[in-house]
Amino acid sequence: MSLENKVVLITGGATGIGAHAAAAFHAAGAKLVLNGRREDLLADTASQLDSSGQSVACVPGDIGQAETSRRLAATAIKRFGGIDVLFNNAGVFAPKPFLDHTDQDLDQYLNLLKGYFFASQAVIPSMRKRGGGSIVNIGSMWALHAIAATPCSGSSTAKGGVHALTRNLAIEFAADNIRVNAIAPAVVETPLFDKLLTPEQLAEFNSFHPLGRNGQARDITQAVLFLANSDCAGWITGVVLPIDGGVTAGRNQ
Repeated sequence: MSLENKVVLITGGATGIGAHAAAAFHAAGAKLVLNGRREDLLADTASQLDSSGQSVACVPGDIGQAETSRRLAATAIKRFGGIDVLFNNAGVFAPKPFLDHTDQDLDQYLNLLKGYFFASQAVIPSMRKRGGGSIVNIGSMWALHAIAATPCSGSSTAKGGVHALTRNLAIEFAADNIRVNAIAPAVVETPLFDKLLTPEQLAEFNSFHPLGRNGQARDITQAVLFLANSDCAGWITGVVLPIDGGVTAGRNQ
């Protein structure tokens, strides 16, 4: 399938990678349903894409709640007739030593894993009716490749679950022509890091990547569009694809 007139659902769609991907999907002719916690930010992103509201809908709410995922799917079906693509993008990330993690930290990460689980569960029936579809999940390079300087056992525990969910769904729904893949990014410059690092501190991570620079939202978006489009990636499923500037290829120093 090309992406024109396809119905694409994006969690965490108000800012960062989600908003960038939404703009790219919309430019390719897709219809969008965006989810996020902040209704005002969602409305602003949607208005920038299509002020008429004809091709973009918003479903605010915590994606970790199964009811939010059901509303997301129901909105897509009511507004646009079905679902072709789900981009599970919502995320949080805050490196912290293992012994410093709290119950609340782990709950936050596992809540996002639940969101990916329930959002996938909500969209698959519609994808089956349409003869197939694509789910793209955001995993993590850290769940593949631990880094001593950035301990993140809480996040990696949940993202390892995302990787496992990706492969299991890929096998279970291959016969339905529903492809399920994940992307495992390294450091990508998005608002996610605004509360963690100053611009100068973030720039120090450029050399962490063998290709010499931090990732940008466009790097992830291009991979998402590729995996979502069956004309390009129709024989790819169950893959966890590192988009990491070469970090997982081997030691950089």
